[in-house]
Amino acid sequence: MGPEVIVPISGMVMVLGICLGIPLVRSYTRRVESKPRDVLPSGELITRLDRIEQAIEAMATEVERIAEGQRFTTKLLSEGRSNAPAVLAAPQPATAAPAMQPDGTVLSEAARRS
Repeated sequence: MGPEVIVPISGMVMVLGICLGIPLVRSYTRRVESKPRDVLPSGELITRLDRIEQAIEAMATEVERIAEGQRFTTKLLSEGRSNAPAVLAAPQPATAAPAMQPDGTVLSEAARRS
């Protein structure tokens, strides 16, 4: 069997494969595409989706509470800063320096009394 026989035989097999293969592929694709894909969700899936929805709503509520607390804290801090210059301008009474030992340690109130 030389190349003069193999080439025509392989050509005939190829033509036969194309003639039979195209209709087979078309029928298979039609059958796959004709299957209904609109399957209604099961009861378990519906309950699961409801739980997910409730969890998301709870998280949204908590995030809103956190944001409200942050806004309140920011408001308090900004009010404190607006009052800060008036506090700084008022003179503070001078306090005596704490009594210290020669090595630099500060004496407690009880040690100073004795």
